[in-house]
Amino acid sequence: MESHSFGDIDEKAVRRPLKVGGTALLALSFQTLGIIYSDIGTSPLYVLNGIWPSSQPPPSAEDVIGGVSAIVWAMTLLPFLKYIVFALRFGTEQGEGGTFALYHGIFPPTPVNYDEDRALTTDSGWKTPSSTSTTVATFLGKFKWLLLAWSLFGTALTFADGMLTPAVSVTSAVGGIALTVPRLSSNIGPISIGIIVALFLVQRFGTAKVAYLFSPVTCLWISLLLITGIINITSYPGIFRAFDPSRAVMFFVRTKNYDLLAGVLLAVTGCEAMFANLGQFNRLSIQLSFGCFVYPALILAYLGQGAKLITNGDVIISNVFYASIPGGAGKPLYWVVYVVAILATIVASQATITATFSLFQQVINLRSLPPVRMRYTSNTVQGQIYIPSINWALCVGTIIFVLIFKDLAKLTNAYGFAVATVMFVTTTLIAIQIPYVKHLPWIVAVAWFLFFGFLDGIFWGAAIRKVPHGAWVPLLVGVVATAFMVFWTWAQGLEDRFDGANRRNLRHFISKEVVETVSHSPITRRNPRLSPNTDLDITYGVEEEADDAKSGMMPHIQEELKLYLDTGDEKVPLLRMSTMAIFHKLSSGKGVPHTFYGFLKQWPALPRVVVFLSVRIMPIAHVEKEDQYRVTKVRSLPGFYGATYMKGYRDKFNVDIQALVELITSLEMRSVNSKEDAAPVVAEIIAASKNATHIVPHYHVMARRLIIFGAPIINWIRRLFIEDIYRSIAYVFPETVTWLQSADEIVHVGVTAEI
Repeated sequence: MESHSFGDIDEKAVRRPLKVGGTALLALSFQTLGIIYSDIGTSPLYVLNGIWPSSQPPPSAEDVIGGVSAIVWAMTLLPFLKYIVFALRFGTEQGEGGTFALYHGIFPPTPVNYDEDRALTTDSGWKTPSSTSTTVATFLGKFKWLLLAWSLFGTALTFADGMLTPAVSVTSAVGGIALTVPRLSSNIGPISIGIIVALFLVQRFGTAKVAYLFSPVTCLWISLLLITGIINITSYPGIFRAFDPSRAVMFFVRTKNYDLLAGVLLAVTGCEAMFANLGQFNRLSIQLSFGCFVYPALILAYLGQGAKLITNGDVIISNVFYASIPGGAGKPLYWVVYVVAILATIVASQATITATFSLFQQVINLRSLPPVRMRYTSNTVQGQIYIPSINWALCVGTIIFVLIFKDLAKLTNAYGFAVATVMFVTTTLIAIQIPYVKHLPWIVAVAWFLFFGFLDGIFWGAAIRKVPHGAWVPLLVGVVATAFMVFWTWAQGLEDRFDGANRRNLRHFISKEVVETVSHSPITRRNPRLSPNTDLDITYGVEEEADDAKSGMMPHIQEELKLYLDTGDEKVPLLRMSTMAIFHKLSSGKGVPHTFYGFLKQWPALPRVVVFLSVRIMPIAHVEKEDQYRVTKVRSLPGFYGATYMKGYRDKFNVDIQALVELITSLEMRSVNSKEDAAPVVAEIIAASKNATHIVPHYHVMARRLIIFGAPIINWIRRLFIEDIYRSIAYVFPETVTWLQSADEIVHVGVTAEI
């Protein structure tokens, strides 16, 4: 085989975590403020009242110190130690984070060999994006589906979190406004819905632009928390005793109220977003912004609120945050904090929205959900994306939650359960990664799981007690979404296995026959001469023909190549048409897809030019036109080519026929001795390219009948899931959803596949 390309781009390049330094790192760290910490940063608004409701008398000084100690150590051990120090190091090689990324760290996809992918005349070497690496122990492989469901459950709960967080944050912000403007109390729902719609409308502008809009708000908000916290601490410096962890332990021993942990849990909501948003930024930018700014500000804010609650509990208990603002209500600082708090609360949902985009990008790319349109919004960070369908699904779900849950307390219960469960899923998957991926001793994994599993477990236990009081909502959403994603992974895997098992060597079903015909023409006598061949830089002679002089006629032997489709029973002649067909390979592997064989059986005719095209998304925003294609020629069968289309992640999907033809004609000219010999072939290819058609394969899946115990019931269930559900959804979400080609240029070829 011969191959050719224009440029020097490395098609084996893969996405890596973003590496920046200096001012670029500081700018990226600043962006994280408006995206990642808008959620955890607004927790001081309600955490202390979540532990000690305003309807109860103020707690004793020892209880306040114990409760604040529980908050301080929860913040230190979970967001800071677990996520910032450890979890961010467990992202994928591409720089993605979250529960699904942890799963694919354990079962990494097999890299695609694009040289093999362009090979059409070799036997199948099936590889799919979801293939499991052989380095994973057989023992762990037995639990692959269980771990998949567990990781997808965490992803599904993040989706639920993405709906609950805007509902909680926006309604609480509008409720705060209603405290000052009482006449708005009856319109909290409609106003909240209006703000929610506006919030989801701005997502289309991308992470970077949203960050530059929201980051100043969050930065100002965190700064105010830092300042007010320091001022409040001066009223009771003894609050620093909260750094003693025994105070937290004695607090729960003394009160014997396990449910208080649900209030402490509210202080760490949003910490999972730091890991899930890893692909939107990078590890160092998140560590810098949290460790150097957000974490100390939040700790001081909680200490300050605790100090004021001890010194002036009767007044403060009604609304710990607003009543603890230095100077009191009506003073300038109060109104500054009030306005910024409202703005910060409105944008608090941004962390979970962008985290949901990142997680669903991973799930869709690894074929656990149907393909949908995704927009990359940054030229420098590939992980910054916008998914319109997911965005509006979140918006609709958020509005439904606002309408259903009139009581904010029930919304908060639902919210806390989702957060606690995702944290526990993360802990278990990291515990598995430690020995199998990081190759650290088993004792490290056991120690990790015992320590952080215990912390997550006690919070999860407190949250699960809230299931009857609203936490059933994310549980229901998580179970339904997980079931669908596991089902889609299973059905897509069956289809991929069928495709891999039925890939064929092109020469195994297309045979050729050379037919010779003899014609005669009058002899033309010429003097000997030499003619240059510029391609090979040699000369060759054209000698006087003297044969068959008696007849005065010269015989010409013409060879005609005929192609046949070998069906096994017969050889069907294949007529060549002056057209060009771009046959899209939707899954990788050597050989040609089974759908091409089915295409020839339906239409026994061959275009003059047949190109099998694979698509490669490069880890750069844009690829120059001259670098986008690699083409390989099949020597034994004329007119067949394997090609790879390498597009930047922000390039529109638009196959350039002219660029392909230039590479193909260049290959043809290199494969012959002279331009004169290549001229007819080149002319045919150019003429055929004027009638180019894109052929997109798809399988009309049928449930294969199984002959096992209980077959009638099992086969009925399989038909229901495969034929009625999977097939119907697959038709609605085709692979061509992101293409720019006109529908008139695309031919869909369906082949029945029993899976």
